[in-house]
Amino acid sequence: MNELRPKLFDVMKGYTKEQLIKDILSGIIVAIIALPLSIALAIASGVGPVQGLYTAIVAGFFISFFGGSRVQIGGPTAAFVVIIYGIVTTYGTDGLIVATIMAGIILCIMGLCHFGSLIKYIPYTITTGFTCGIAVTLFVGQIKDFLGLDMGAVPSEFIEKLGAYAANITTINPVTVAIGAVALVILILWPKVTDKLPGSLIAIIVTTAIVYFAKLPVNTIGSVYGELSSEFPSFHMPAFSYKLVQELISPAFTIAILAGIESLLSAVVSDGMIGDTHKSNAELIGQGLGNIFSGLFGGIPATGAIARTAANVRNGGRTPIAGITHCITLSIILVVLMPLASLIPMTTLAAVLLVVAWNMADWTSFFHLCKTAPKSDVIVLVATFFLTVFFDLVVAIEVGVVLAALLFMKRMAETADVTAWKYADEPDVTPGEAEKMRDIPHSIRVFEISGPLFFAAADEILAITSDKSTKVIVIRMRSVPAIDASAMRSLRDLAARAKKKHITLIFSHVNEQPMSVMKKDHFIELIGEEHFLPNIVEALGYAENMVADSGHKAAK
Repeated sequence: MNELRPKLFDVMKGYTKEQLIKDILSGIIVAIIALPLSIALAIASGVGPVQGLYTAIVAGFFISFFGGSRVQIGGPTAAFVVIIYGIVTTYGTDGLIVATIMAGIILCIMGLCHFGSLIKYIPYTITTGFTCGIAVTLFVGQIKDFLGLDMGAVPSEFIEKLGAYAANITTINPVTVAIGAVALVILILWPKVTDKLPGSLIAIIVTTAIVYFAKLPVNTIGSVYGELSSEFPSFHMPAFSYKLVQELISPAFTIAILAGIESLLSAVVSDGMIGDTHKSNAELIGQGLGNIFSGLFGGIPATGAIARTAANVRNGGRTPIAGITHCITLSIILVVLMPLASLIPMTTLAAVLLVVAWNMADWTSFFHLCKTAPKSDVIVLVATFFLTVFFDLVVAIEVGVVLAALLFMKRMAETADVTAWKYADEPDVTPGEAEKMRDIPHSIRVFEISGPLFFAAADEILAITSDKSTKVIVIRMRSVPAIDASAMRSLRDLAARAKKKHITLIFSHVNEQPMSVMKKDHFIELIGEEHFLPNIVEALGYAENMVADSGHKAAK
C-alpha cells in the first residue's frame, strides 16, 4: 500500500524552514505563470475564463496533496482543448462536468489497480501523433481571436473551421492583429531577457495597458464574456442520466488516458531534474481525485503540466507544498484581482496559445520518425495525427491503439517459427551445426519452435509434418517464452493428428509459463508426463529408446 501513499506524507519528514520559504516563493511564481494559461486554455476549450482558474485551484490542490510526485503542478493543459471543445459543443457544460468526473473515477480505479506502470506501453508513435495533431488544431483554433474576425461561433470540425475563416477573412481587424503581433514579439523575445517572470504575463500587462489607455477597438475578455465572477468555486452536482453516461464513456476514457500519460510523463521529467522517483499509482489517484473535484466545483479536465512543473523545479520547489501554495495564490488572485482580467485582449490570449501550440508540437521527432521508423510505426504515427486533426482525439486514440496493437501482434507472430532439424547425412548440413549432425534415425523427426506462441502465431504449430516412416516427433521449446489458449488448441490438434498416425510426441525444454498453461489445460496428462524432458539430449535418447523398443517388439 506504500505505493499508494501520497508523496506529501513522505517528504514531510525532516522538512525545514528554509525549504518552506523556497516552496512558498516557487508556488507564487508558478501561480503567476499559470494565471494567463489557465484563462486562455479555458476560453480555447469553449468554456468561461474563470473555469480555467477553478481547475487550476481545485484540481491543482488535490493533485499536489494526494499525488505521487514531489513537484508536480496540476491544472488545465493544451492536450485537453480539442476534446473539451467537442464535448461542450455536443453535450454542453453539464456533459463536460460528467465526463470530467467519470475520467477522474477511471483514473482512481487505474491507480488502485496498479496500472501506473502500464501507461508506458502506449507507443511513442501514438503520443507523438496526437500531440502534433492537438498542436495543429489548437493553433488553427486561435485564428479568429488573433485576427479579430467578425464572425459567429467557430465550428468544431477542422475543415468547417477553415471554411468559416475563409468566408469571413474580409472582416480582419488590423488593430487587433497589431496588438496580437506585439504580444507575439514579447512572448518570443522576453525569455532571452530573463526567465524570472513569464513572457505571457509581460505580454498581457503591456498589451492590456495599450488597449485600455489608448481605447483601441479590440475585443477583450470582458467585452466577449461580460463581467467575470470573483467568487470562489462552489459545489455543483450536474444532472446526468444513464444514457448520458453511456455516450460519454468513450470521451471520459480518452481524458483519463491523456491525463495519465501526460501526468506520468511530467513526473518522469521532473524526477530527472530533482533526482527523485515518483509513485505512479499514487499519482494516478491524485489525478483522479483532482478531476473528480474539478468537475464538482465547475472546473474542466486537468493533469500534470510539464511547463509549470519544470518552472516549479527551477524556482526551488521540492515538495507538494509549492503546488498547494500555487493554488492558494491563484485563489487570492481570483477573489481580489479577477475583475481586472476582463481588460485582457482576446488577441493576446490567442497569441499565448499560438506559442503554446508551437512549443508542444515536436515536429523534429515527427519527421525523424517518418524517415527512420519501420513502415508499421509510420502508419500509426500518420494515422493518429490525421485522425486527431480531421476527426477528434477520441477516434485518434482508439484507432491508434488498436492499429498499433494489431501491427505489434503481426510483428510478434512473424518472430514465431517452426524449424525442422536436418539429418546428418543431408548435403546442406553445415559444419557449424554440430549438435544437429547427431545421427538421428529417419523414424524420428525433430522440430524446434522459436518465439511466443499466441493466437496470431498458433498456425505455426500446424507446420509440423511427418511422413510414413515417422514414429516419434520431438518438439524442442527452449525458445518459446509464452503460449496462449489458441496455441494450446493447435497443440491438441497436433496431438490428435499424431495419435491417428500412431506417432508419439515428445517435448524438450518446455519453459515455465508454457508448462504452467499445459498443466492447467491437462495437456500433460493427455501426452504423458514422461514425454516431457528437460533438454534435447535426454529427449533424443528417450525417442531412440522408444524406436528401438518398438523395433524389438516388431521383430518378435
